[in-house]
Amino acid sequence: MARWHKTAYPGVRYREHPKRKHGLQPDKYFCLHYKIDGKVHDEALGWASQGWNATKASIELAKLKQAHVTGEGAKTLKQRREQAKEKANKEKVGKLTFGQFFEETYYPQAQRDKKASSCRREDALYRVWIAPILGKIPLKDVSPFHLEKLKKRMDDAGQSARSIQYALAVVRQVFNHARGHTIYTGDNPVSKVKIPRPNNARLNFLTHEQASLLLDALKERSQQTYEMAMLALYCGLRFGEIAGLTWQDIDFSQDIITIRDSKNGRTRHAYMTPQVRAMLKAKPQGKPGDLLFPGKDGRRMGKISRTFDRTVKDIGLNNNVTDPRMRLSFHSLRHTFASWLVQSGTDLYVVQQLLGHRTNAMTQRYAHLRQDNLRQAVKQLDNALNETVKLHEVRTND
Repeated sequence: MARWHKTAYPGVRYREHPKRKHGLQPDKYFCLHYKIDGKVHDEALGWASQGWNATKASIELAKLKQAHVTGEGAKTLKQRREQAKEKANKEKVGKLTFGQFFEETYYPQAQRDKKASSCRREDALYRVWIAPILGKIPLKDVSPFHLEKLKKRMDDAGQSARSIQYALAVVRQVFNHARGHTIYTGDNPVSKVKIPRPNNARLNFLTHEQASLLLDALKERSQQTYEMAMLALYCGLRFGEIAGLTWQDIDFSQDIITIRDSKNGRTRHAYMTPQVRAMLKAKPQGKPGDLLFPGKDGRRMGKISRTFDRTVKDIGLNNNVTDPRMRLSFHSLRHTFASWLVQSGTDLYVVQQLLGHRTNAMTQRYAHLRQDNLRQAVKQLDNALNETVKLHEVRTND
């Protein structure tokens, strides 16, 4: 290691390159050696061939000492370089567009973390709808105004509320990702925009005759789809809940099914009807952790078999139905379960608990089915009042 040489300027020193020349002299590497707040600092400046000399080095040292006295500016070369780097990053970030961040940072990460189908959906929404509005706008300048413009463009083109909601969700995730990487520090602009809420509530439900027809047809085509349909229809389970059932969730001693992965995150219980109990008893029982309804690869199913939709079509349950909310889907079986309960006089609170709704808002959609029960209750009250009046008249006459 070459030794250090002092200069005429205190705190400035250099060492010579063993081979390289700068002019006729060996190339010199200048460094500052100084003490601040009792701590010694050795900080490199650069080579003479890069433009440094003892005089320039002493000027830099004087600036650092001045900053220490006044408290303004960087006190060390390291601080100065960090400040310069931070300033350059801020300038770069200030010019970074939404499109650049989506394509260079967010989407590559999404491809590593998310399902391929989700990535394809996000990419399509970005290219068709989001990029034309936000793509060239600096990330820091995207505002609720631009998002309202995005909403209007999609709405004018006839896009559903669900699609608009999904597009805004993508934008929200982009900003959350930018904040997580300290590239963006403001409020998420999506939080200041009203999100359209799609009305996907199923309005139809099966009659008992239609349900029997469907189950019979399913049983002929697919035993597994038939069994899953039974759990939706007679226990009110969602598809995802059925797909996640394992044998440890089945308690034949109490006729209880434990739902561990419910939509609202809470564990709840479903209760077996005799038909469901008989169906589950007839299945070959696996190990406690085995799925009741594994997919073809042995893993948890992602969606109901297409056999269900084909069967519904073949027996004509969706004939002449144009409103998507009125079309029969697998989820309609759960809706039918709840509708039958309400029609039979079951209290809405009980229905809410059986369905696993966190609040009664979702359950209230079934309230209209109680009208006949309410009417009957008032009729019974009227009959009771009439009996009371008659009894009173008899006592008065006596």
